[in-house]
Amino acid sequence: MQTYSISIHGGAGTILKEDMTPELEAAYTKALDDALTGGYAVLEEGGSAVNAVKAAIVILEDNLLFNAGRGSVFTKKGVQEMDAAIMDGKDREAGAVAAVRNVRNPIELAAEVMRNSNHVFLSGKGANDFAIKQGIKLEPDDFFFSQFRYDQWKALRDSDNYSLDHTHQGLEELMKDKKFGTVGAAACDINGNIAAGTSTGGMTNKKFGRIGDSPVIGAGTYAHNTTCAISCTGHGEPFIKAVAAYDVAAHMEYKNMSLQNAMHEVVHKKLLELDGEGGMIGVDAQGNVSMMFNSAGMYRAMQNSKGEKIIGIYKD
Repeated sequence: MQTYSISIHGGAGTILKEDMTPELEAAYTKALDDALTGGYAVLEEGGSAVNAVKAAIVILEDNLLFNAGRGSVFTKKGVQEMDAAIMDGKDREAGAVAAVRNVRNPIELAAEVMRNSNHVFLSGKGANDFAIKQGIKLEPDDFFFSQFRYDQWKALRDSDNYSLDHTHQGLEELMKDKKFGTVGAAACDINGNIAAGTSTGGMTNKKFGRIGDSPVIGAGTYAHNTTCAISCTGHGEPFIKAVAAYDVAAHMEYKNMSLQNAMHEVVHKKLLELDGEGGMIGVDAQGNVSMMFNSAGMYRAMQNSKGEKIIGIYKD
């Protein structure tokens, strides 16, 4: 019988137990569990991998703890610019958006691009116009405001520095404590179809309309039934240069590697050659799951129809 499974992540980086209060750890664990439960329920009811991925990511986007959707960080201009992508491994249809504003759930907009636009990648105002045309839910600026994110931005806004998602105050601490707050999911459904999606608010204080790997098909997000579905989280530039998500699929296709071995090659060798810190989650069409990172921690979770369920934050 086909094993169905889902894996999710909420970012990777310098995530240390000694920096975490019991309350915050419990909040992250519950948030991951909620998203996992929401995505897995779709699979359990016979739903598609794409819909399971979308359901899980929407829950993560709606949670202020994660740098995506409602919890997105502030840009240099003091606004949120969000990126997302989704890909269906069955037919390799894909949709992505970059630098969108006021979209409550960018992953839903990416899915609309995939199914209803005849395009793969929309950005900026054009993507927002398409969101309005498709009836995607928009929210005012204050919906995306959190004091926590605002304080992060305030510590950096008068400098030329940018920061990946982080937890401490003070510039030196901010730059030292790196946490990449992207969210993502990868799933395999009861029919053996796989899909992946990724969503992010990018970097605090980012300038020039910077876009990372998350919405770039092949870099931060990729899915193909013959190999794997991958969602990445990390310092976006090295992941783009490494074409990290697709590189896992290439190792599986051309070297006949397992999902686990292919991810290990990319995360612990290829990315490190480019100083690429972070991680990724993935599934294959047999329902196997792998969650791998080269950073101090990664918010992650998985569940499958064999009864296995894992929620983790730190290195094992």
